[in-house]
Amino acid sequence: MKVTDHIKNANGKTMFSFELVPPRKGKNIQELYDNIDPLMEFDPPFIDVTTSREEVIYVDNGGGGLDKRTTRMRPGTVGICASIKHKYNVDTIPHVLCGGFTQEETEYMLVDCHYLGIDTIVALRGDATNAEKYFKPTEGGHAYASELVAQIAAMNQGKFLHQVVATEAKSDFCIGVAGYPEKHLEAPSIDADLRRLKDKVDAGADYVVTQMFFDNQRYFEFVEKAKAIGITVPIIPGIKPVAVKRHLQLLPQVFSLDMPDDLVKAVDACKTNAEVRQVGVEFAIQQSKELLEYGVPVLHYYSMGKSDNIKNIAAALF
Repeated sequence: MKVTDHIKNANGKTMFSFELVPPRKGKNIQELYDNIDPLMEFDPPFIDVTTSREEVIYVDNGGGGLDKRTTRMRPGTVGICASIKHKYNVDTIPHVLCGGFTQEETEYMLVDCHYLGIDTIVALRGDATNAEKYFKPTEGGHAYASELVAQIAAMNQGKFLHQVVATEAKSDFCIGVAGYPEKHLEAPSIDADLRRLKDKVDAGADYVVTQMFFDNQRYFEFVEKAKAIGITVPIIPGIKPVAVKRHLQLLPQVFSLDMPDDLVKAVDACKTNAEVRQVGVEFAIQQSKELLEYGVPVLHYYSMGKSDNIKNIAAALF
């Protein structure tokens, strides 16, 4: 079932969902299941699975030097989604990137999703590789998420690349895109960023899921500004509980966001990361309660591969 159908069928009740990162290459999938199992009691209607693009590594060439290699350190997202969908009988949502993929590779991935009964896709531009300072489009790929959305929307109309297939059996993907309550780090202003979000919705996006934020007022203002420029699709808030002290520096730097001073002070006062994790849980519970009162359609949590803190948060809310 599509995300938009889940929201419609919930009749205004806020649902619980989460996003996970596939295990690194060489890991056992049981590790992934062990982190999903504790969260299934909260009846998530869908689970998001991130996609990682290629990474640049350096390998000893045996002659005293290093050779540059490009590799993928995590398994294919579509396979992980199919596995989770089969094991738990829950809808899974793969993230599809512009970066690292040609349009043809994207089409192959979408066809696989269609065959597997996966009917919701999150379309993202993606970040620069670890060897790049700025994002560079892959040759033969898309430069913007709006272009990727347009490709998916075209497939929903039975239009494939190069017009090489004529068929009445169309895909029917629900398309999610990212939104940034504190603007994307590359955007010159929040208003400019909202116009780019409008481009994605106009290209065919059916809902928005936000980047993490810690100040709910930023989300409320973002939703109101989005409505003001004609964005009427559901906007799902993304929540990330702080888990280690390092997050005070890492999260603002990587995601270009502000953290409330009461949270910063509480984390600074912690002597161990176990204490930080508890502070993160308590803050996320209060943040989530306020979002519940606002009437958000879904509370969507970024698990980052560990579920104990997400379980504690969900247990207090659902």
